[in-house]
Amino acid sequence: MKESEPVYLQGDIVEEHVEFTLIELCRITGASKDQFALWVEEGAFEPRGARIEEWRFSGASLRRAITAQRLTSDLELNAQGVALALDLLDQIDTLRARLARYGDRGDIPEAS
Repeated sequence: MKESEPVYLQGDIVEEHVEFTLIELCRITGASKDQFALWVEEGAFEPRGARIEEWRFSGASLRRAITAQRLTSDLELNAQGVALALDLLDQIDTLRARLARYGDRGDIPEAS
């Protein structure tokens, strides 16, 4: 691809108040119910609902679930590795947001 060629991205915006069932996330991501149960057990996801049949996941969980499935299939990470990688990716996103907010001025306030 040449540098002057435009790049088009396609995607859907999913709002936080949208909820997904376990079955819906499994269909979208290709992950199994067992994989999701392991990810939940490791703390990678926090569904609402007491029993697995009642689980509901927030809209933000969709991107996380897609990433979790890619980490599992592409890098062959186990559930613990997926949970750790997702936490680290969250931290990176937070740091990038802080950097974008404060820029390269070097005046990022100390964490309290």
